[in-house]
Amino acid sequence: MAGRLDGYRILILETREEAQFSRLLSEQGADVLQCPMFTIRDAPDPAPVEAWIRLFIAKPFDDLVLMTGEGLRRMMKVAQRIGVDQDFIAAIGKAKRFARGPKPVRALREIGLDAQVQTETPTSEGVAAMLAKENLNGHRVGLQLYPDKDHGKLIAAITSLGASVETVLPYIYDGEAAETNIVAAIDEMAQGRVDAIALTSSGQVRRLIEVARAHGCEDKLRAGLAQTPIASVGPVVSDELKANGLHTDIYPANDSFFMKPLISAMAAALNKTPPRMARQI
Repeated sequence: MAGRLDGYRILILETREEAQFSRLLSEQGADVLQCPMFTIRDAPDPAPVEAWIRLFIAKPFDDLVLMTGEGLRRMMKVAQRIGVDQDFIAAIGKAKRFARGPKPVRALREIGLDAQVQTETPTSEGVAAMLAKENLNGHRVGLQLYPDKDHGKLIAAITSLGASVETVLPYIYDGEAAETNIVAAIDEMAQGRVDAIALTSSGQVRRLIEVARAHGCEDKLRAGLAQTPIASVGPVVSDELKANGLHTDIYPANDSFFMKPLISAMAAALNKTPPRMARQI
């Protein structure tokens, strides 16, 4: 049903799929306050990414582990630029494809392929547990990494299974460009101008706190979060909130940890009271 969030102002911090999340909320009538946590940029040195793609094409890996949808999309852009995109897709098709959650699955479908195995939990630990069930002895595994994460334990877990690992990091985060907007969003919450904040990754929780500390406004952030309903997409985000002394107010029903169930949960919770701006008139 459209219009379930009419008049409610929702703060979102999503970066990789911000446009889609904003559209889904807007379709329900929400006033969306967008505050990306990072600006995503291509790897500053494209040579290692190009070399990884060419190696994959020349001798396709036995297995491909995709940690993010953004990573595959960035690699496809590089492959297109150097004129090997169809060869790259063919090589990916020869490998057994593992996905860390639904986002890499969607990115694979965009190039006409499916993930053969998807993690039950979209974390590095979940990926390690997924791969531990496979016979990887003697396999060559291609592993797509993402920024601001120490992947050493995951790489060690894969090599302990008897596999060799070829890693690629196709993009970086530029955080400085977003900090001004993050501080402004913190101020909006502190002044009671936000009906709910929607969190879709644990990194968003850490980033909020890091920026608040760097700018001397952590107390303001915590005060704002104390009076703003916090919507969490799933257990990983909720665990990160708890680890930082914060709480989850809104949570998807039936263990459906995706954007649409999160939006439905927000509509059900927020509709119990009028939008804040309406209450202030």
